[in-house]
Amino acid sequence: MPGRTDAEIRRTGAAGGRPARVPHTSRRQLLAASTAAGLGLLTACAGTSSRADSASRASPPGGPGSSSPSGPSGSAPSGRPTKRRRPELPRGGRELFPRYRLVGFCGLPGAAALGRLGTGDPKRRAAEAEKVAHSYAAGREPLPALELLATVANSSAGPDGMYRSRTPDATIRRFHRVARDRRGLLLLNIQPGRAKVLDEVKALRDWLVHPDVGIALDPEWEMGRGEVPGDTYGHTDGHELTEVARYLSGLVEAHDLPQKPLVFHQVATSVVSKQSALRPQPGVALIKSADGIGSPGLKRGTWHKLVDDLPDGLHTGFKLFYEEDAEGSRLMTPKEVLALRPQPEYVMYE
Repeated sequence: MPGRTDAEIRRTGAAGGRPARVPHTSRRQLLAASTAAGLGLLTACAGTSSRADSASRASPPGGPGSSSPSGPSGSAPSGRPTKRRRPELPRGGRELFPRYRLVGFCGLPGAAALGRLGTGDPKRRAAEAEKVAHSYAAGREPLPALELLATVANSSAGPDGMYRSRTPDATIRRFHRVARDRRGLLLLNIQPGRAKVLDEVKALRDWLVHPDVGIALDPEWEMGRGEVPGDTYGHTDGHELTEVARYLSGLVEAHDLPQKPLVFHQVATSVVSKQSALRPQPGVALIKSADGIGSPGLKRGTWHKLVDDLPDGLHTGFKLFYEEDAEGSRLMTPKEVLALRPQPEYVMYE
């Protein structure tokens, strides 16, 4: 809708309307055009495999590939069998909730407009994320989360016509190490363009078998036939989200992993349909994150619209924007965010 701001589009979308087009002056247009504008140096071409090179990737403690000291026969030096230690979350335990509250930043290195995580030194951003996380403890243990864009929607089709690029393994590996050093989670964000969401998730399998790596989906960038990222909101439904959750649940079972987060960001009611079809899966924590720009009052209104009639077993998240939320208003405080009901269990800053 020409002449309307990104925030206005988000506000009307939260009320249930689906915009025909998204303003080309908005943050969305910058994201959709980012690869063509130079982020191709940071993201792999659409046909490149996003699996990690296992020879150059170390497994985190307690993760796949780890083992206890043992003798030549696989037994402890005393001759008694070694008891395998089950993989745990970065700060202990195997269940995310209600023990932890996840708080962190999202983004892509070299693209400051796409989120806080993409600015400056990743180690500094991780340290900053942990500091912010402690301000949200409120009786829970803070668990920092780094949400890295692993599949980025593009305005051009690319060689395979999928309108997306994949972030190189080297970049994912770098942020995985930073997350591990901080004893935090790495969430791999997927903006699928016209690619199938499950295909993009499966392409990240070698990362997902680690106990400290989860998935975040951005369905507003999931395009149908004839749709182009940046022109309109994308869409998913409860059936597709359940399909992804089942795949992650299978990995959790096969590798004896701790509970794995599956976040889906929602900017408008139209972006996720058939929510009643969403089925929780063993070993997967489903988190619906309300994604809307505006003043505290507007964001509260979006929150109440999006969290109304939540299905059983669904956790809640809340997204804040350092720049856009503050334009003409101010950023919500941790106290205000924690006053929301239900209280968000995941808080993300862009």
